[in-house]
Amino acid sequence: MANPTFDQLLEAGCHFGHLKRKWNPAMAPYIFMERNGIHILDLYKTAAKLEEASAALKNIAKAGKKVLFVATKKQAKQVTADMAQAVNMPYVIERWPGGMLTNFPTIRKAVKKMAAIDKMEKDGTFANLSKRERLQVSRQRAKLEKTLGSIADLNRLPSALFVVDVLKEHIAVAEANRLGIPVFGIVDTNSDPSDIDFVIPANDDASKSIELILGTVTAAMAEGLEERKAEKVDTAAAGEAEEAAPKRERRRVRRAEANAEAEVAEMNAEAVAEDATAEAAE
Repeated sequence: MANPTFDQLLEAGCHFGHLKRKWNPAMAPYIFMERNGIHILDLYKTAAKLEEASAALKNIAKAGKKVLFVATKKQAKQVTADMAQAVNMPYVIERWPGGMLTNFPTIRKAVKKMAAIDKMEKDGTFANLSKRERLQVSRQRAKLEKTLGSIADLNRLPSALFVVDVLKEHIAVAEANRLGIPVFGIVDTNSDPSDIDFVIPANDDASKSIELILGTVTAAMAEGLEERKAEKVDTAAAGEAEEAAPKRERRRVRRAEANAEAEVAEMNAEAVAEDATAEAAE
């Protein structure tokens, strides 16, 4: 998917900011003007920043690393889940579990607990529990699935965070900053861009705006994953060629040796024939 044009950004409402009285002065470089008490974002800067973020995310995906998508606001939940699943990336759309990054081993224990409950259901242990215990375990499993099910495959800290509404997800941003994890974020006029490594100045409230931006970055990541797959195929083919090369060389040597032996045998036969002819003549 190509980067969206100015008109596409405009149609999606990416330019609408918040009321002037709610603005964060740090966003001044990205604001184009004020109209009817509402700040309007500079969509040319939005397009440039979106292109920059997409290129960086493509390289991360191409390297086989994980990007954690975070969006707990109502209008961003479903689209974030759909887009993240499309590129097989983890995501958080329910309440952000405090310490999810800074206390990652504890989060992994909770995920393992969920896996242990699944194992109990398969091996028959679950059936041996009392009705009350089964109900308690089922509720616990449902609760874990709701908050951690989308990160069950995240075995290590993500290589980057993509955040929709950095003001609402300030805890996630703070944890990523503390650990030195790069943060990509849709930043509106009421937010502070100073803690965001890749700022995408845009409307973070409109579902169309969120969908357009997420669609662009995930399409770039999909391209990165395809390139990674193609490189693996090329590497495998090169490896097979390298293995085949010595075999070809050995066959060539054997053929040369066989030809040489045949020539020697022929010369010996000729010599024997000449000797026989000479003896007959004597």
